[in-house]
Amino acid sequence: MSRRVALVGPAHPYKGGGARHTTELAHRLRGLGHDTVIESWRAQYPAALYPGRQTIDAPEGEPYPDTRHRLAWYRPDGWWRSGRRLAAEADTVVLTVFSPVQVPAYLGLLAGVRSARGGTRVVALCHNVLPHERRAVDVSLMRALLRRADGVVAHSAEQARLAEGLRGPGRPRPVVAHMPPHLPETGGPLPAVPGERRRLLFLGIVRPYKGVDLLLRALADGAPDDVALTVAGEFWGGTEELAALAGELGIADRVDLREGYVPAGDLPALFAGADAAVLPYRTATASQNVWLAHEHGVPVIATRAGTLADHVREGVDGLLCAPGDADGLARALAAFYAPGEPERLRAGVRPVDAGPYWKDYADTLLGA
Repeated sequence: MSRRVALVGPAHPYKGGGARHTTELAHRLRGLGHDTVIESWRAQYPAALYPGRQTIDAPEGEPYPDTRHRLAWYRPDGWWRSGRRLAAEADTVVLTVFSPVQVPAYLGLLAGVRSARGGTRVVALCHNVLPHERRAVDVSLMRALLRRADGVVAHSAEQARLAEGLRGPGRPRPVVAHMPPHLPETGGPLPAVPGERRRLLFLGIVRPYKGVDLLLRALADGAPDDVALTVAGEFWGGTEELAALAGELGIADRVDLREGYVPAGDLPALFAGADAAVLPYRTATASQNVWLAHEHGVPVIATRAGTLADHVREGVDGLLCAPGDADGLARALAAFYAPGEPERLRAGVRPVDAGPYWKDYADTLLGA
C-alpha cells in the first residue's frame, strides 16, 4: 500500500553519512511507490556543538528533488508550524535522530503533529539512541522523545534494547532495521594495481570512541616497521594529542594525520594507496566504512564493535578483533601482513548489493 511519508533530517548541503542516508532513503521510498518529501534544515546545530565542517558545496549523491529547508535550531516558533504542516501532508512522519541536540526541535514538531488531531504516525529513526560520549541531559532528552513517538526504529538489537529501556513499559517495543548501504558517489575505484602499498587507512571523524589511539599503539607493536598509516578526517579536539602519542611510540614518521573533511572525489585515491582500511572502534552502532572500503576493492581490519563484524567475512575480505584491545589489534595487523595475505584478502573483496537491504529497511520502517 502506498504511503505519504515525510522524512525530517539532514540533506545536501549538509555532508556525511546522515545526509546521504536521509536522501537515499527518500529516493528508495519513492522508488517503492511511496509519496515522499524531505523536511530538512537550514541550520541544524549551533557551531559550538559541532566543531567540524557542517556543509559542502558539491552533493555526494543525487539530491532528492522534493527537499525543503525550513527548520532552524534557533527558530523554535517554526517547529510547531512545521509539525502542523507535515500532519496535513503525510500519514507517516519519520524523525531521523543523530543527536539529542535535535530533540527540542523534534518535540516541538511532534507537538505540532499532535495538535492537528489527525492520524499521522510519528516514528523516531535512531541512528544513535544515545551518543557514544554522553551527558546526563542526553538521557532525559531521548527519554522524552522516545516516549512520545508512536514507533521507534534502531539499527541493531543492542540499540533497540537501549531504546526500550528509555521508552518505558506499556509502549510498543522498538524494532530493528539493519542499516543499508548509502555510499557517496566517488566515481568508482581506480584501476587495480598489483602489489602491496605498505600503508593502512583510517577514514572518518576522529573521536575517542573510534580508537585511533589504539590503532597507533597497534601499529607500533604489530605492523612491520615499513608499514605506514594515514588518518584522514575531521579531528574533534585537534591532532595534537595523537601526534604526541605517535611521537612517544616512535612512529611519527610513519603516521600521516590528514586533518579535514575528505570530499567524495578524494576517496578513490586514498583507498588505492592502502592495503586495508582499519576500523579500531571501541564502540559502534553501524558504519558505512566497511562497505565503502569494499566498494573500492580494499579489505578491512575491524573490531567486533556494534555491527561492524556483520559485514566482514573474516579471513575472506578482512580480519576481526576484540574492541578496546590494542594487543589484539596488533596481532591482527601482524596477521594481515603475513606473506601474501594482503593480496589474498584483496582478492576476496566484493562490492555490496544494496537493493535487498533497502527493501527490508523500508518495509520495517513503515511498519514500525
